[in-house]
Amino acid sequence: QVQLVESGGGLVQPGGSLRLSCAASGFTFSRYAIFWYRQAPGKERELVATTTSVGGTSYADSVKGRFTISRDNAKNTVYLQMNSLKPEDTAVYYCKTLFGDWGQGTQVTVSS
Repeated sequence: QVQLVESGGGLVQPGGSLRLSCAASGFTFSRYAIFWYRQAPGKERELVATTTSVGGTSYADSVKGRFTISRDNAKNTVYLQMNSLKPEDTAVYYCKTLFGDWGQGTQVTVSS
């Protein structure tokens, strides 16, 4: 049974940083891409960043240069390092597998 558990969200001031984690289980983690999405209030869920099985990465234009996705296959965990946070980054952040499984999400609030 696939399980994804996000953590690391919280309240941070504009310009601050947070690191999100997504711990995965129930599948051969190292073989598959993992995705970070976010959903702000009243908006559709959007793809933020992707890490492929071979370590490739891609980002939404809105976060390029500020966010970094990485993975530790030994720990079955994907990270999202978020720097220079802006109020518009406020959202619930989710990780997702290629199979369509979602975690429960972690809230990120950027506010002074």
